[in-house]
Amino acid sequence: MSLADLIVQDAVLPALKVNSKKQLLQELSAKAAQVTDLSEREIFDVILQRERLGSTGVGNGIAIPHGKLNSINHIVGVFARLDAPVDFEALDDQPVDLVFLLLAPEGSGADHLKALSRIARVLRDGDMVMKLRQTDSASAIYAFLTDTPASNAA
Repeated sequence: MSLADLIVQDAVLPALKVNSKKQLLQELSAKAAQVTDLSEREIFDVILQRERLGSTGVGNGIAIPHGKLNSINHIVGVFARLDAPVDFEALDDQPVDLVFLLLAPEGSGADHLKALSRIARVLRDGDMVMKLRQTDSASAIYAFLTDTPASNAA
């Protein structure tokens, strides 16, 4: 599974300005609603409910909030690079500045887990994380995430 299967360039927020975890989740929900034509409120409620089970801040400034929805028919991602890190109650207590939101259909089971695993693998790569943090270009971030040459990502 490639990240190109999960995210479109329009779902990349290259320099998001937020002041809190809640505001971040609201902005991600708004972008996901644009990309999927689903209700922003429904998306927000699902990811907030998941966060209440335990933070999806995985450490090293990275969070992978996720949730399952009945009203979606394929796995969808939204990526945000924050202008300034926010407290995300992460496992290592470090603020978060790179966030990959993943939404999956209710019955996606193994595919949802494969997608989460793929995202985690990509975001564990130190070189990749450095590249993502050093650019505020949506097309460059999309190219890094999907392994597409930047010249073809526009």
